[in-house]
Amino acid sequence: MADNEDPKAAKDERKSILPPITEISRWQWWCLVFLNISFLLIGQGTAILLLRFYYEHGGRSKWTATLAQNAGFPILFIPFILFPKMKEPSVNSPLIVVLSVYFGLGLLIAGDHLLYSVGLEYLSASTYSLICATKLAFSAVFSILINSQKFTILIMNSIVVLLLSACLVGVSDYSPSPPDVTQTKYILCFISTIAASALYALLLSVTQLSFQKFIKKETFAVVLELQIHTSIVASCVSLVGLFASGEWRLLRSEIASFHEGSLSYAMTLIWTAVAWQICSVGVVGLIFIVSSLFSNVISTLSLSLSPLAAAIVYDYTMNGAKTIAVLLGVWGFFTYVYQHCLDEFEFKVKKKPVIRKCSQCAC
Repeated sequence: MADNEDPKAAKDERKSILPPITEISRWQWWCLVFLNISFLLIGQGTAILLLRFYYEHGGRSKWTATLAQNAGFPILFIPFILFPKMKEPSVNSPLIVVLSVYFGLGLLIAGDHLLYSVGLEYLSASTYSLICATKLAFSAVFSILINSQKFTILIMNSIVVLLLSACLVGVSDYSPSPPDVTQTKYILCFISTIAASALYALLLSVTQLSFQKFIKKETFAVVLELQIHTSIVASCVSLVGLFASGEWRLLRSEIASFHEGSLSYAMTLIWTAVAWQICSVGVVGLIFIVSSLFSNVISTLSLSLSPLAAAIVYDYTMNGAKTIAVLLGVWGFFTYVYQHCLDEFEFKVKKKPVIRKCSQCAC
């Protein structure tokens, strides 16, 4: 720093243009929450449909599908390019600690996406949705053990109702498994999807812990930073897996045999990458703003709303069971939101000053 430079001015110059999350108003906070909910619901629903399309039309490479779920991170640089001052000062934690956090989370993400890719390959859509619903139960356990989550009757009601809703979708929306699925492959995919659900819940809780203990930044830019760094690690792991497994040798024949053509093959993977990054920003954003459990609640809500989305997009008919599942999902979501409203009201009451009357005068 130069001798004639004002230290305070230099410090202010490094500040992000985004206000700290603790200083935004409540309506801004709720707008940010619902924006991230939209990212998660739209991104996750689109990505799962595209991956299912990839497998149903000739795609077979699990590592390619895993890479597609991580390689879309370059689009997250766009906000930093358009608004250079979004980036905030470095955290007080040692650089090696922050890099270790990014590396560890990136490994968990790569493993989780690989396990989900295995499950999507041979399980029917209904069975896959039914197993994925278990991630909310895993999340409840990890939130207690890792994040010291406070549970109330309303939160428990929300978790139970959303689990029932997602299970009802899986039971009522029967779809046949892909052809030539042996019992061994089915068991492998079943176990992989269960493991992926547990790992996903663990990943959310560890991410929340990382924000609180190591990555102590206060603006939403930290969400993009974490997603970029962890996606780079996960993409590198996916590339290593792609070449180490030998699946890269099969890519040319896979592209040539893809039912909808090579252009459709490329666009499917590209838009899968984009959709998954949008979803991931929503997931990490909700962890940063609210909690890992709330993020998983919204992720499970998307399973409950999938019949409604299918009815709108594909003009499908919703039966009674699917209608009840959607209503249960919406009820579970608003129950959780209502609990946050009660917590906010209780916080305001505690902050309100207590006026005591003087015993010696009429004041």
